Amino acid sequence: MIFLTFEAGNDSHLGLLIGEQVLDLTAAWPSKQTAPRHVGDLAEAGEAGIATVRELQSSAKNLLPRASLKILAPIPRPKKNVFCVGRNYKEHIDEGMRAQGKAPVPLPAVPEFFTKPPTAVIADGETIPQHANVTAQLDYEVELAVIIGTKGSNIAAADAYSHIFGYSIINDITGRDTQRRYGQWFKGKGLDRSCPFGPVVVHASALPNVEDLRIFSTVNSELRQDSRTSRMIFDIPAIIEHLSRGLTLEPGDVIATGTPSGVGYAMEPPRFLVDGDRVTAEIEGIGILHNTITA
Repeated sequence: MIFLTFEAGNDSHLGLLIGEQVLDLTAAWPSKQTAPRHVGDLAEAGEAGIATVRELQSSAKNLLPRASLKILAPIPRPKKNVFCVGRNYKEHIDEGMRAQGKAPVPLPAVPEFFTKPPTAVIADGETIPQHANVTAQLDYEVELAVIIGTKGSNIAAADAYSHIFGYSIINDITGRDTQRRYGQWFKGKGLDRSCPFGPVVVHASALPNVEDLRIFSTVNSELRQDSRTSRMIFDIPAIIEHLSRGLTLEPGDVIATGTPSGVGYAMEPPRFLVDGDRVTAEIEGIGILHNTITA
């Protein structure tokens, strides 16, 4: 099952993607009071929600053409900051050290976590501000996103997959100079509209090989990043185990799992994003996230 969130008047509706058609789950839901309006609502509905989706899918009618809809971020305004993992691909760590003229460093013993605020989240096709008054080094980072489906804390790695609702794509847009200037990463990572998210969420049951997917990005059709999720230092179960220690994860929480090598700041010379650049972030089995930089 593949879900998306789309604009419906002044509201959002949850849709089930069937080929290039969309079943409006919000409109078809048995109870208007409990009808989910985005992917986060469905994650909160748990197994009962998925059972309802299956029933509606079996008798789907009055489908909408996907091309006619304005697609929103799967969770347009997350209830919490987006959890993010830094430096989770060895090649990305190595390129960062080279770019700073430093020697290679050992792999991290534990994941490095930071967050991006809900105000950073935008949808596929929306524009990313260049933020020239804040940064001269705007950069891209394609990342696999994990959406939590079952509440839990102190989750063992062996149980992690049972807490996952599905998967999506995030482009962790970053002001590199701002990130370094302020010490901690939040300021450079938390700029408005710096978290493109989507375009869909693939239910966990439909993506069993999530640990080995091609993950890549382009700028103006030029391939920049190209790796596989199997090259993560900390895999998804390890990330969830570390993050949930003493910290409760809830349905609808979003975790960005790190980016591979090929980012702009590590190129020779560095190549940062500017007005008019077209950026794509793509993950095998999920889709393509398109955004354009604007001054």
